[in-house]
Amino acid sequence: MKIYFIGQKGIPAIYGGVERHVEELSTRLAKEGHEVFVYCRDHYTPENLNNYKGVNLIHLPTIKTKHLDAIVHTLLASLDVLKRDVDIIHYHAIGPSSLLWIPRLLKRKAKIVSTFHSDDRKHQKWGILARLCLGLGAYISVKWPHKTIAVSKYQSDVHGKEFNGELDYIPNGVPAVEKVGSNLITKNWGLEANDYIVAVSRLIKHKGLHYLIRAYQMLKTDKKLVIVGDANYTDDYFKHLKFLAGDNKNIIFTGNQSGQTLAELYSNAYLFVQPSEAEGLSIALLEAMSYGKAVLVSDIEPNREAVSDIGMTFRTKSISDLSQKLNYLLNHPEIVEVMGSELRERVALEYNWENVTRKTIALYKSILEKPEKIDLAIQTKTV
Repeated sequence: MKIYFIGQKGIPAIYGGVERHVEELSTRLAKEGHEVFVYCRDHYTPENLNNYKGVNLIHLPTIKTKHLDAIVHTLLASLDVLKRDVDIIHYHAIGPSSLLWIPRLLKRKAKIVSTFHSDDRKHQKWGILARLCLGLGAYISVKWPHKTIAVSKYQSDVHGKEFNGELDYIPNGVPAVEKVGSNLITKNWGLEANDYIVAVSRLIKHKGLHYLIRAYQMLKTDKKLVIVGDANYTDDYFKHLKFLAGDNKNIIFTGNQSGQTLAELYSNAYLFVQPSEAEGLSIALLEAMSYGKAVLVSDIEPNREAVSDIGMTFRTKSISDLSQKLNYLLNHPEIVEVMGSELRERVALEYNWENVTRKTIALYKSILEKPEKIDLAIQTKTV
């Protein structure tokens, strides 16, 4: 199969759950013998990199601003793909999916797939107009492709009912990993094994890091709080987080990290915390589980689905409950150890990339073998 990915910033992933998803899936598809092409933004993927682990990289320009970056690049990719020899065009995220109607109408022999990663309408960085556009993208993502994938069972159910459509559940995955030592993180930030709590996230308001900092400030502990990630057109929020941290030297902002450094940050953490208000299915959470880390997460449905009845949850947006749960886990290392071990087993069973790839290939084949039946002209439901 000739498979084209549209919507991601590019690969290899530097940051972003969608980018990590696309990297893991596309490279495995290429390894299976398929011809895979990933559209990349010039500011994200080095322009001289044209192939990554068997995946062909197509570089297109964009306008690097908060509102235009994704949509301009997606428009150019949606037009470029029209001239390509293609079997599957796979869009990622509801914003980019708002333009999948272009190849759906003009490249009728190709089959269109969309992955509904998260409900970006809930992300607080967007204004009213942007949220209306994302609402249209969510509707198109469900109603117009030949198949729509949801990365969580919760999304499949909720958005299927919302738009009277069908979403196939295929989760995010994580590769099998081994824990590593603390060489780089000791050198860079003085961090040692089990002496810190970690959160890995873009510095965006709906990720809830302001709750975590305030809850941490209420504790009496020698363990540090390490926040891994960068702002994403949200510099004011980053300044607010720094203000909340104040002069507390035990609150460390590392910036975005990847590769060996990120592996060390996961491996040596005492506890992983995710205080987000909205998620699709967090790859950062799954990665923490894969390293055998105990987790404390907000009780939104996608988080509860990921950790089942093994991980610990707190009431979303509740600083007091978060602080109390943190204090409990800090005082019960035996629970932390058992929880981490059980979560590692869960992620290996439920969120295995090999299974995700196999299910995705089966979905592609099912629509390639199915004759066209949908008349798009009759899909006039208002979002």
